[in-house]
Amino acid sequence: MSQKKEALLLLEDGTAYRGLALGIHGTTGGEICFNTGMTGYQEIYTDPSYYGQIIVNTTSHIGNYGVQLEDEEESGSVKIRGMVCNTFSPIYSRFTADFSLQEYFERAKIVGISNIDTRHIVRHVRQKGVMNAMISSEILDEAELMVELKKVPSMDGLELSSFVSTSEAYYMGDEASSKWRVAVMDYGIKKSILNNLTSRGCYCKIFPAQTSFSEVMDWNPDGFFISNGPGDPASMAYAVDNVTKMVETGKPLFGICLGHQLLALSSGINTYKMHHGHRGLNHPVKNLITGLCEITSQNHGFAVNPEEIERHPDVEITHVNLNDKTIEGIRRKDYPAFSVQYHPEASPGPHDSRYLFDNFTELLQKA
Repeated sequence: MSQKKEALLLLEDGTAYRGLALGIHGTTGGEICFNTGMTGYQEIYTDPSYYGQIIVNTTSHIGNYGVQLEDEEESGSVKIRGMVCNTFSPIYSRFTADFSLQEYFERAKIVGISNIDTRHIVRHVRQKGVMNAMISSEILDEAELMVELKKVPSMDGLELSSFVSTSEAYYMGDEASSKWRVAVMDYGIKKSILNNLTSRGCYCKIFPAQTSFSEVMDWNPDGFFISNGPGDPASMAYAVDNVTKMVETGKPLFGICLGHQLLALSSGINTYKMHHGHRGLNHPVKNLITGLCEITSQNHGFAVNPEEIERHPDVEITHVNLNDKTIEGIRRKDYPAFSVQYHPEASPGPHDSRYLFDNFTELLQKA
């Protein structure tokens, strides 16, 4: 599609931006949020946690290194609903790339818009909070597009993990040489998380989101991993029930992002929707156990209630965000279960936090 075709981005509060269309000719809607990472756009677009969202890439140039399918896919398909950027490159310089980002979006049927002042959008969202939005290269009348935008459901209360989870259980790792069997609950798992587990001696069976606890236990795992994923954790009663039962087995449990929120909910601690969330590669977090700080990769729009944790006799805070003091990690005092709100696999992002996978395997070793 020609990059000369006009497109319209309309926000729920009526704010409108006009730019140039990218991807396919069409209309798309979802919650708009921004990612401040300066690289790793392909990993971002294939992260299941972004399902149902329109991503604003804040870095100036998007598409300039093309797309490489073999190494940079975090799932089997593009999960975002749409993309907004400043400068969109129709050409790419990386000789190992398979094709352009434009062709990638055409294959995935993604609607996007470029030539937008992304700095203005970010300031607006930071002030007003995340909201629904719509991109269209078909409907260029704002009033007409607003009618369609009002049909887009709010992320608050939305269960989305069942849409991105595997439909059938599968395995990763070498069963013969692995030290531990880890049951992975797939609420929107990233491939790089699984790679971090298998590289440390875990043989993983990845279960569909709504698998029963009894079916998981029939495999006789040594521990549990609760994955990241999209949507509102408070809408996932089936997952909270499973996590509660898994914790009570006394076997090691590790949760990331949505998995962190589910561990909190299973412990009687509520979650809430954040004003504009954390999405990027440079969020500073302090480990309260070691006193050390780490730069983290994050992608979440919900968080856990700090006051309820402080009152809980069996849960302690292990990590806090140094920008806004939100809770970034917890652990149970009575069971070998812990979780973090951010992404220690960090794909893309820094590797400061990969020690958490080692902490999990240490618990497996002691069990």
